[in-house]
Amino acid sequence: MKRLLALVAVAEGATGVALIVVPSFVGRLLFGAELTGVTAVVGRVAGIALFALGIACWLARTDTPSRAARGLVAAMLFYNFAVAALLAYAGLGLGLHGVALWPAVVLHAVITIWCVTSLLRKLTQIN
Repeated sequence: MKRLLALVAVAEGATGVALIVVPSFVGRLLFGAELTGVTAVVGRVAGIALFALGIACWLARTDTPSRAARGLVAAMLFYNFAVAALLAYAGLGLGLHGVALWPAVVLHAVITIWCVTSLLRKLTQIN
């Protein structure tokens, strides 16, 4: 769980900073379209949330035996599953495409699986 939380902290923190500083660039990478006006503001809000999530994961990475750390991994499980599904829908259903879209879908799917296995491993250690 320590490696998972450290990786998520760095990845989401970096993505958050990118969305805060250059939301249009992130929009081009993911969707092949710039984020402008209200979408840039929403992108920056998402960036702030991702950066906060990164901070929480970074601080919890050494506290993996706790219920709070497991709760954070459970929240990351939901987040990564939902983001993978939403990005896949953006590509398949909405026809959006950027060079980073499918790598992002795969990355979020892999982290989803890692979260599941991490939580299951902790459950078997408890029982």
